[in-house]
This record gives sequence, C-alpha cells and structure tokens, in this order.
Amino acid sequence: MKKLSKNLVGMVMLLVLLVLLLAGVYMFGMWHFKTHFFGGTKINGVSVGELTVDDAKYLLQNELRNYTLTCEERDGSTETITGDEIYMQYVDDGSLQKIMDGQKTGLWLLYMGIGKNYKVPMGFTYDKNSIDSVLDDMKCMDAGNAEAPTDSAVVDNGTSFEVSESTQGDTLDREATKMAIISAIENCQTTINFDQLNLYETPSLNSDSATLQGDAQALNKMLETNIVYDFSDRTYTVDAEVVRNFLTRDGNGSYSLDTQKVRDWVADMAYDTDTYGLAHQFTTTSGKTITLEKGGDYGWCINQEATVQTLLKYIQNGTQDTVKPIYTYTAKDRSTNDIGDTYVEVCIEKQEMWCYKDGVLVVDTPVITGNHAAGLDTPSGCVWAIDGKKADAVFTDNGGVKVKYWLPFVDSCGIHDASWRTEAMFQNKELWKTNGSDGCVNTPTEAAGEIFDVMDVGYPVIVYYSEDQPVGTQPVNEILPG
Repeated sequence: MKKLSKNLVGMVMLLVLLVLLLAGVYMFGMWHFKTHFFGGTKINGVSVGELTVDDAKYLLQNELRNYTLTCEERDGSTETITGDEIYMQYVDDGSLQKIMDGQKTGLWLLYMGIGKNYKVPMGFTYDKNSIDSVLDDMKCMDAGNAEAPTDSAVVDNGTSFEVSESTQGDTLDREATKMAIISAIENCQTTINFDQLNLYETPSLNSDSATLQGDAQALNKMLETNIVYDFSDRTYTVDAEVVRNFLTRDGNGSYSLDTQKVRDWVADMAYDTDTYGLAHQFTTTSGKTITLEKGGDYGWCINQEATVQTLLKYIQNGTQDTVKPIYTYTAKDRSTNDIGDTYVEVCIEKQEMWCYKDGVLVVDTPVITGNHAAGLDTPSGCVWAIDGKKADAVFTDNGGVKVKYWLPFVDSCGIHDASWRTEAMFQNKELWKTNGSDGCVNTPTEAAGEIFDVMDVGYPVIVYYSEDQPVGTQPVNEILPG
C-alpha cells in the first residue's frame, strides 16, 4: 500500500512538473510574440516569421533594393530598372508595428507555421529626378537606335500618284514614357509594356487619310491632261510628262502645280512662235529671200498670262483637246511663215506693187511712193498689217483729198488710188524721188480697186527698198495720207 502511494505521488509530481513546464513554454511564447511575428507570417509576400519589427523592416528594405521594373519594348526587347538605380528607400508608416500589436499572443500556439499573409501599403521613397538619368541610359531612348514613324504621303510611282503606307517606327514619347515609369514604380508594378500603353510616337497621317487620297486623285486627274497647241505646221503639247515637270514638292512632301513653271513653259512657247514686230524672212516676187527688219506691227503675240491661267485650268481639269493660245496680237497665217500666201508686196526701187491671194498673183502694178526729196519717204524694211479699210475716204488733214479705196498700214501711210496721177507718171520710175506722194503708195485706180477687194484688215503689207537693201531711207517729216 505504501509502495502504491509513493508511485502515485511520483506521478502527480511529474504531472505537475509537466504542467509547469508547459505553462512556462506558453508564457514564454506569449512574451516572445509580443516582439516577434508569428511563425509563417508574410507581409506583402515577404516571410517575416520569428522576426522583430526592426528585422522585418531591414528585410523589406532589402526587398526594395531588389525591386526590378521590366520594360517590354516593341521589338520584343526588354530593359530593366532596379531599385538601386532610383535610390528606393523603405519608409516606416507604422504598418508593421500595427500588425505586431494586433497579434493575439495568447493564441500563438494556434498560429504556429500558419501565420497570416498581410497586404499593407509599401511605404517607400525614391529619387524621382533619377528617372531622367535612367531614361538616358536606356537603349530604347537612344535616337541612334530608334526609327521615327513616317507619315503616309502622296508619291509618284512612275505611272500615277498613290498614297504610301505609314510606318510605326519605334521612337518613344520621352515625357509619356517617363510618366508611365513613374506610375509603375509608385504602384509597385514589376512589368510594363510600352506598346500596350501607347507610348510610341505615331504617324500623323495614314493611308486612309481623306486629304491624301483627295490629293492623289487630283494629281492623277492632272496626268490625264493632253493639251495640243496647234501652230499649223508645228505643235506644242502638254501631256503627263510635261505636267510632272510642272509639279513641285514642298518640305512636307505635298505636291502642287507650280505656276511659275507653267509661266516658263508658256514663255518658251511664245519665244519660239511670237512674230509680232520681229524680223521676217520673205521671198520676193523674183524669188530672192530677204530679211525684213523688226519694227513692223504684223505678226502673232501670245498673251502669256492669259494663256497661263487658261492652261492651269486645263491641267486641273485633266482636259484633252487641241487649242490655240490666247493672243494679244494676231496675224493671218499661223505657220512659221506667218506672212502666208495672201499679202501685198511693194518695192520702192522698182516702184512696183504685187498682190497675192492664196499664193496666186492677182495684181502687178506700178506705183508712186513717198517723195524722197521732201523727206516723205514711204517707210520700208518691215512687215505691217493693214489696220483699216475704207471706201470713198476723204483726207481732211491733207486738203480734203478724196479717194475711192483706202488701206492704211502704218501711221498715216497706206495704199490708195490717185486719180490725179496720169499713166505716164506711173510709168516714170524716178518720179517718186522729186514728185512722190506725201508718204502713201499711190496706185492706179483699177489696181487699187482690185487690191481693195482682195485685202482686208490684218493682212500683211511688205515694203522694201530693194532686194539688196530692204531698208531704205525713212521719212523725216510727217507723212500725210494722199
């Protein structure tokens, strides 16, 4: 019996010791976890179990230093920004201490190895000014490595105009990229995609631009132009090739019709074809070719500005037609020899006049020209146009002389009948030197009538002194009709 009592006492004492031991362990745990996180505790994914608040802060600071922001670029490349590069520092806002203070230390046994995972705002600072330096070091920000976007533009493919496709390139908008990186850092993101955030510069014009499509259509309309200027024995054509030469392209790649180039083209055409007041080659009745000096008033003269403005409209409308320039002065024949086949020819030395119609001689008559001795020589050496036609004219400024047929061609000088002249006078080839007219070409009445019937305003009159000397003595006194 005594032996059983001793055993019982021993068991009770052992149990008491065990209880005391467990109580001691439990009390130790309550004391320990007042300053240490429960085992298995995580804060923002970082294991801080069995760590003090200070140790946890140190660990979180190391995590910040290991922070990496991965930047995904358009070409598949990536670049990283680390916490060290931007001088990230942990800032204690009391969150860790609050977690510590919130631990129910009396229940520490229940949390052994299964601590909670806390999400708390990660207080930190970083040097925002360092972002510019980080950007400077990134390959994607190096202009030498980046390709700028290109706008769509109207281009000439050699056959027609079309709108090219734009290209995206890989040039980043620096300011937008900087702001995106700052936002990612401040939100603790670990990856950003530049393309998804639309950080790349984009073309301002794409191939679906209504403006570009309209410009290309207008230019192609111009290329339809085929304007033929007809000069009887030669032509000048404005076609697609010429229109292309009229186009100019500005610094923005836009085409436009260059008015000055059109002016230059019209000026060249006028230089080649204008004859008004210029020297002429003329084949006399005897078959000799002489050069008539410039200074007459017969010939063609293009009104260049009016022709330019009309041509511009033709080009803009893609006109196809055979046309004539707009003229300031016109003649009777548009071929290179604009004197044509219908004209009057006067030779002062021979005192003879011929009249041709359609290349056929219809009148061959003696004449009396201006009085040389009186300084009233008939002007010679040029081509003049008949500038009037009047039957039964009265020369009031020369004593009221009356004539049946009057064809003036230069100043007060003209062709008219002279009833006061006898046939013998007309046959005297020297009479003009001392008893000539007051500057006009006196003509027998019948011949004057025949010429009057054939000629009209605008037809040429060629007067030359002789075939060897086209320009004779010019009048020094005022010529009067008569």
